[in-house]
Amino acid sequence: MFEGAMPALITPFTKDDKIDREGLQRNIEFVEEGGVTGIVPCGTTGESATLSALEHEEVIDIAVECSKVPVIAGTGSN
Repeated sequence: MFEGAMPALITPFTKDDKIDREGLQRNIEFVEEGGVTGIVPCGTTGESATLSALEHEEVIDIAVECSKVPVIAGTGSN
């Protein structure tokens, strides 16, 4: 089972309302440097209720590609 701190991540956006890939990667690196044992993209603080299905998938893909810790994908939406 999982142990330790696994924060729900924010989902950063660019000025033109696109997923900010670089911003998300920086955020993941930042929380990992703090010693987390996992991350939760698209959790309740990650705009999951307002993301399209494609945006949701993009955020999860970015997290899985660049994370060094386990990723627990948030699956909630409206």
